[in-house]
Amino acid sequence: MSKGILRIVLTILMYAGVGVFLFPYFTGRITAGIPFMIFGAGCTVVCGLLRCYLTEGYCARIPHHGRDW
Repeated sequence: MSKGILRIVLTILMYAGVGVFLFPYFTGRITAGIPFMIFGAGCTVVCGLLRCYLTEGYCARIPHHGRDW
């Protein structure tokens, strides 16, 4: 699988995790939706870190070009 396809798939899974996290808010059952919120947040974090690690190679700041002021 190429890096471009992998990046797209992980981005979709990352936003799906946000959707799962927000699902209890939209249905109005926040107390029963705690597992959804935990799973959604975990999926978002894991997919985001994998996307950064596998497609860019590292999660670092963008280097400055020119003067640093």
